[in-house]
Amino acid sequence: MPMEISQPSFQPLRHVDQRLDVDGLLALVRYNEQGLVPAIVQDQRSGQVLMMAWMNETSLRRTLDTGEAVFWSRSRQTLWHKGATSGHTQRVTGICVDCDGDTLLILVEPAGPACHTGAVSCFYRGLAQS
Repeated sequence: MPMEISQPSFQPLRHVDQRLDVDGLLALVRYNEQGLVPAIVQDQRSGQVLMMAWMNETSLRRTLDTGEAVFWSRSRQTLWHKGATSGHTQRVTGICVDCDGDTLLILVEPAGPACHTGAVSCFYRGLAQS
Protein backbone atom coordinates (compact mmCIF):
# COMPACT_ATOMS: atom_id res chain seq x y z
CA MET A 1 0.00 0.00 0.00
CA PRO A 2 1.52 3.38 -0.98
CA MET A 3 2.29 5.68 1.92
CA GLU A 4 0.09 8.61 2.82
CA ILE A 5 1.88 11.85 3.53
CA SER A 6 0.46 13.45 6.67
CA GLN A 7 1.12 16.97 7.89
CA PRO A 8 3.57 16.78 10.83
CA SER A 9 2.59 18.44 14.09
CA PHE A 10 5.62 20.78 14.18
CA GLN A 11 5.03 21.53 10.48
CA PRO A 12 8.48 21.26 8.89
CA LEU A 13 6.87 21.06 5.46
CA ARG A 14 4.96 24.36 5.71
CA HIS A 15 7.86 26.06 3.90
CA VAL A 16 7.79 23.63 0.97
CA ASP A 17 7.18 25.71 -2.15
CA GLN A 18 7.03 22.91 -4.68
CA ARG A 19 4.78 19.88 -4.04
CA LEU A 20 5.86 16.87 -6.08
CA ASP A 21 4.25 13.61 -7.05
CA VAL A 22 6.31 10.42 -6.71
CA ASP A 23 7.63 10.59 -10.29
CA GLY A 24 8.57 14.24 -9.83
CA LEU A 25 10.47 13.47 -6.63
CA LEU A 26 12.28 10.50 -8.15
CA ALA A 27 13.28 12.58 -11.19
CA LEU A 28 15.02 15.15 -8.97
CA VAL A 29 17.16 12.73 -6.94
CA ARG A 30 20.84 12.78 -7.93
CA TYR A 31 22.71 9.68 -6.79
CA ASN A 32 26.48 9.64 -6.28
CA GLU A 33 28.95 7.45 -8.19
CA GLN A 34 27.98 4.46 -6.02
CA GLY A 35 24.29 4.98 -6.82
CA LEU A 36 23.54 6.32 -3.33
CA VAL A 37 22.02 9.45 -1.83
CA PRO A 38 22.30 10.50 1.83
CA ALA A 39 19.03 10.55 3.75
CA ILE A 40 18.65 12.62 6.90
CA VAL A 41 15.92 11.15 9.11
CA GLN A 42 13.95 13.56 11.30
CA ASP A 43 11.20 12.91 13.87
CA GLN A 44 8.10 14.53 12.40
CA ARG A 45 6.65 15.30 15.85
CA SER A 46 9.63 16.79 17.69
CA GLY A 47 11.83 17.91 14.81
CA GLN A 48 14.80 16.02 16.28
CA VAL A 49 17.31 14.70 13.76
CA LEU A 50 17.44 10.96 14.38
CA MET A 51 20.00 9.53 11.98
CA MET A 52 21.66 9.66 8.59
CA ALA A 53 21.60 6.66 6.28
CA TRP A 54 22.10 5.93 2.61
CA MET A 55 19.43 5.14 0.03
CA ASN A 56 19.67 3.78 -3.47
CA GLU A 57 16.84 3.92 -6.00
CA THR A 58 15.49 0.54 -4.90
CA SER A 59 15.39 1.47 -1.20
CA LEU A 60 13.74 4.81 -1.98
CA ARG A 61 11.09 3.11 -4.10
CA ARG A 62 10.56 0.45 -1.40
CA THR A 63 10.15 3.24 1.16
CA LEU A 64 7.55 4.92 -1.05
CA ASP A 65 5.73 1.62 -1.63
CA THR A 66 5.66 0.44 2.00
CA GLY A 67 5.51 3.72 3.93
CA GLU A 68 8.37 2.57 6.18
CA ALA A 69 12.01 3.60 5.96
CA VAL A 70 14.20 1.25 3.93
CA PHE A 71 17.87 2.07 3.43
CA TRP A 72 20.95 0.64 1.73
CA SER A 73 23.53 -0.92 4.05
CA ARG A 74 26.95 -0.16 2.65
CA SER A 75 28.66 -2.61 5.01
CA ARG A 76 26.33 -5.52 4.22
CA GLN A 77 25.63 -4.47 0.61
CA THR A 78 21.91 -5.13 1.00
CA LEU A 79 18.61 -3.40 1.61
CA TRP A 80 17.95 -2.60 5.26
CA HIS A 81 14.36 -2.20 6.48
CA LYS A 82 14.84 -0.02 9.56
CA GLY A 83 13.46 -1.86 12.59
CA ALA A 84 12.85 -5.19 10.85
CA THR A 85 14.85 -6.94 13.58
CA SER A 86 14.47 -4.58 16.54
CA GLY A 87 10.88 -3.51 15.96
CA HIS A 88 12.01 0.13 15.91
CA THR A 89 10.49 0.89 12.53
CA GLN A 90 10.11 4.37 11.10
CA ARG A 91 6.77 5.22 9.48
CA VAL A 92 7.48 7.78 6.77
CA THR A 93 5.25 10.86 6.81
CA GLY A 94 7.11 13.01 4.30
CA ILE A 95 10.10 13.18 1.98
CA CYS A 96 11.86 16.30 0.73
CA VAL A 97 14.73 16.60 -1.70
CA ASP A 98 17.25 19.43 -1.29
CA CYS A 99 17.93 22.16 -3.84
CA ASP A 100 20.74 20.19 -5.50
CA GLY A 101 18.84 16.90 -5.50
CA ASP A 102 21.71 15.18 -3.70
CA THR A 103 20.26 14.83 -0.17
CA LEU A 104 16.91 13.62 1.12
CA LEU A 105 15.08 14.62 4.28
CA ILE A 106 12.89 11.77 5.52
CA LEU A 107 10.24 12.71 8.10
CA VAL A 108 9.17 9.79 10.27
CA GLU A 109 7.13 8.61 13.20
CA PRO A 110 9.64 6.37 15.00
CA ALA A 111 8.46 3.24 16.85
CA GLY A 112 11.54 3.32 19.08
CA PRO A 113 15.12 4.56 19.25
CA ALA A 114 16.85 5.26 15.94
CA CYS A 115 20.37 4.42 17.10
CA HIS A 116 21.77 0.89 17.38
CA THR A 117 23.13 1.93 20.82
CA GLY A 118 19.58 2.41 22.10
CA ALA A 119 19.79 6.21 22.01
CA VAL A 120 16.78 8.04 20.60
CA SER A 121 19.06 9.75 18.06
CA CYS A 122 22.41 8.74 16.59
CA PHE A 123 23.47 12.35 17.29
CA TYR A 124 23.82 12.07 21.06
CA ARG A 125 27.42 13.32 21.26
CA GLY A 126 28.34 16.94 20.72
CA LEU A 127 31.02 19.54 21.12
CA ALA A 128 31.19 20.85 24.68
CA GLN A 129 30.44 24.55 24.99
CA SER A 130 32.91 26.48 27.13
